Amino acid sequence: MPGIWAKLGQPGGSYDLLDTRLSRHVAICEGGIICLILGSTLVIVKMALVYMGPLTLTGLRYFLAFLLLLPFTLRRRVVTHLTPQLWLRLFFTGLSFYVVGNGALYWGLKYIPATTGSFLLAFTPLLVLGMSILWLQEIPTHWQLLGMFVGLGGSALFFSAGLKTGEPLGIGIVVIGLGGSASFSILGRSMARSEQVDTLLLTSVPLAVGSSFLLPLALLVEGLPQPSVAGGGILIGLTLLNTAALYLLYNHALKVLTAFEMSIMTNLAPIVTALLAYVSLGEKLYGFQWIGILALIMGVILVQRGKQSSEKISSNEGKY
Repeated sequence: MPGIWAKLGQPGGSYDLLDTRLSRHVAICEGGIICLILGSTLVIVKMALVYMGPLTLTGLRYFLAFLLLLPFTLRRRVVTHLTPQLWLRLFFTGLSFYVVGNGALYWGLKYIPATTGSFLLAFTPLLVLGMSILWLQEIPTHWQLLGMFVGLGGSALFFSAGLKTGEPLGIGIVVIGLGGSASFSILGRSMARSEQVDTLLLTSVPLAVGSSFLLPLALLVEGLPQPSVAGGGILIGLTLLNTAALYLLYNHALKVLTAFEMSIMTNLAPIVTALLAYVSLGEKLYGFQWIGILALIMGVILVQRGKQSSEKISSNEGKY
């Protein structure tokens, strides 16, 4: 009997296999929760913009989330052992995603509906593919090309009803931020997969970088926000659930799930946003816009599947 238990405890034994399955199931559940939180974020942000400016909201949200995580971060002795290269990567992660990506997104939400903002965010993988073709001369697979055209078709269908006054400006601002959002997945995934830093540091340090840039800029441009009970309550909710909890879950799930699997889950967020925006903000979509959202999601899945297939081919070629 002791021999059996010893075998179960060995790497590759039944115990480890069961533990891996349980971890994967937990990660998939985390991905589903992430999708729901992401889908609700832009709706809540749209509500909060009534009480404070976009830069103020973004800076305060990230600063409060950082303060929430700071006591736990300081207890991690590994902080003093990070290499300068890792500190630089964490710095650029915070700068690209929290400052450029989300700063532009929340600013653009002043001019566009929450559903449109969420739709544009789902377009990020297609943007990355286009940039890779233009600047890196990376040849896409047939699946990726098909996915890009399906996604572009969905985008054309979504916006075929035309744009209201001010919406082109908002869309342009959000598109600028998509580049920052794209780089977050690349930098975050590489550090999480290699376990160079743990989940807590991968969340708290970029938050500190983002808030240290955004808060002074917000005070300079928008001034001090007017205190409000409703605005403060929304801000606290965004800080606890849609910032600290969200990114901790996201970075933790990346240790188990692949980028392809995470992209499928997170790119379902526009559907959640559209449903919540209809209920809480009265934002209505036409039937063909729903088809456009589904086409974009399918296009993104095809692009990511093509990327996964090409990585497998390259890996197999390297073995021979």
